[in-house]
Amino acid sequence: MCKRYISRLLVVLFLLTTGFTIVSAQKVNEVEGTGYYLPRTELRFTVRMEKTSYTPGEYAIYAEKYLRMTNVSTKPSVSYRIIDFKVNSVGERDTSKFYVAPTDSKHNIQSLKLDENGTLLAINAEPKVVELPEPYKSAPKPKALNPRDYMTEDILTAGSSAKMAELCALEIYDIRESRNLLNKGQADFMPNDGQQMRMMLQNLDKQEAGLMQLFNGITVKDTIDAVIEFVPTKTTNKQLLFRFSKWMGVTDNDDLAGNPYFISVEDKLISAQIQESLLNAKKLKDNVGLYVNVPGKIKITVFDGEKEWTAFELYAAQFGRTEALSEELFSKKMSTNLVLNPVTGSIDSINSDVAKK
Repeated sequence: MCKRYISRLLVVLFLLTTGFTIVSAQKVNEVEGTGYYLPRTELRFTVRMEKTSYTPGEYAIYAEKYLRMTNVSTKPSVSYRIIDFKVNSVGERDTSKFYVAPTDSKHNIQSLKLDENGTLLAINAEPKVVELPEPYKSAPKPKALNPRDYMTEDILTAGSSAKMAELCALEIYDIRESRNLLNKGQADFMPNDGQQMRMMLQNLDKQEAGLMQLFNGITVKDTIDAVIEFVPTKTTNKQLLFRFSKWMGVTDNDDLAGNPYFISVEDKLISAQIQESLLNAKKLKDNVGLYVNVPGKIKITVFDGEKEWTAFELYAAQFGRTEALSEELFSKKMSTNLVLNPVTGSIDSINSDVAKK
C-alpha cells in the first residue's frame, strides 16, 4: 500500500511539474513580443421608438356627459412605435486571431497601439478615431400643469366628484366664451395692445388645458433607443434578429408577444483590395508576426415579418482572410507607419520610407 501511494504521489508531482514548465514557457514566449488581436466586425442596430404613456383624468367617466367627449379611456396605457432604425459597424476582438508582434532590436517597431481589449489599431502611428453615435437625449419637458391651480372656490368646495366635474366643465365653457369674445373684440375688458392680447389668450389656453386634463387625461411621449448587437459569422436566411410589440417595445427573442424582425446575411464573395507587395512571400511559419485582415463584402437584409425593411452592403473581417505583412516593411532599414481600420482590421493607411541613420 505504501509503495503504491508513493508511486501515485510521484506521478502527480511529475504532472504538476510538467504543467508548470509549459506555463512558464508560454510566459517566456509572450515576453519576446507584444500580443495583439485582429478584429471581427459587429453590427449594432439602433431601434428608436416613441413611447406614449396615457394616464386617465380624474373625471374621465364624466367626459361624455358634461363635455360631449367620446372615446375617452378610463384605463392607463403604454404604447410604442418605431420611428427610426439605424446600423453602425464596430470592431471587436476576434479571439481566434491572436498574434505576437516582435519588439526586438531586429525590427523597427517603436509602438503598437491597441484598444482596451487588445485589438491592434496602429503601428508606429496614431490610430484612427471611430466616432460612434451618441445616445439619444430627449429635450426637457415643460412642467406639468396642476388642474387644481385653475379651480374656482365653488369647485373646490363641491360635495362630490360628480358635482366637481360638472363645475369644471362649466368653467371650461366660460373660458372658451371669454376667448371667443376677446378674438371678436367684444370682451368687457379689452387689452391695450397686441402683446397684452397674446398674454391674455395664452393665459386662457393654459387654464383650459389644466382643467381639460381632468377629463381627457395626460399623454406623455418619450423617445427611447434599444440597441441590438449582431455578429454575422456565416450566411443565413431570415434569422431572428429581434421582436417588437406595440405594447412593450423591443422584447426578448423568445417572447412571442412581439412581432419578429429577421436578418439575412449574403456573402458577396468579394475581397477588399490590398497591394500584393505588402504581403509576405515567405511561408507562414517564417513570418515576423504581423498580420492584417483582408475583409470580404456581405449584404445584410432586415425583414419586418415577411416584408423587406432595409438592405445594405458592407465589408466584414470574418468573411475575408488574414494575410501576413512583409517583414521588410518593419526591418531596421525601413521606417513604416501603419494604421488599421478599427472595424475590419484592414490597412487604412501605410507610409514607408528608408530609415534615417
